[in-house]
Amino acid sequence: MQTNTTEQVIAQTKKWINDVVIACNFCPFAAKEIKQNTVFYKVENSTQIKVCLQTVIEECVRLDNDTAIETTLIIFPVTFQKFTDYLDFVALAEKLLKQQKYEGVYQAASFHPQYRFSKTPADDAANYTNRSVYPMLHLLREERIEQALLRYPNPEQIPQRNIHFAQEKGAAYMKMLRDACL
Repeated sequence: MQTNTTEQVIAQTKKWINDVVIACNFCPFAAKEIKQNTVFYKVENSTQIKVCLQTVIEECVRLDNDTAIETTLIIFPVTFQKFTDYLDFVALAEKLLKQQKYEGVYQAASFHPQYRFSKTPADDAANYTNRSVYPMLHLLREERIEQALLRYPNPEQIPQRNIHFAQEKGAAYMKMLRDACL
């Protein structure tokens, strides 16, 4: 299996954000950040969990020190290929964020090529609202999320709207859309 370069991984991730996240309006706030170039992309190729966790903290420090970056996507193209392994990592990352006093400062959102909502069949199109081209952890500034949600009508309806959209389009369409980004 060929390993993609950092540039390829980032280009594929950007294509997924544009062609899936923004085009399907899964995140109504993403287009602004992409347009303003305030997203930082970090590719972590290590297969060691300790190194991956260290990267999470390093990216929090980057966000602390660079207010021009609104949000960071940490992309793991090599490791966490199994969704269950990825979920274990996300739990460790969230625990580490809490230990390092980042709870309430940064929020971690998770995306994975095999993402599956709890109690949802694996082939449910709704899973594609969080199915990315690579396993990734999205670090967001919690204060900015709260500000954005205050200006957005009925933000609590976003997840249900996304699920409805994906299910209307169907799993085959959503898979094709996501896979076209690779």
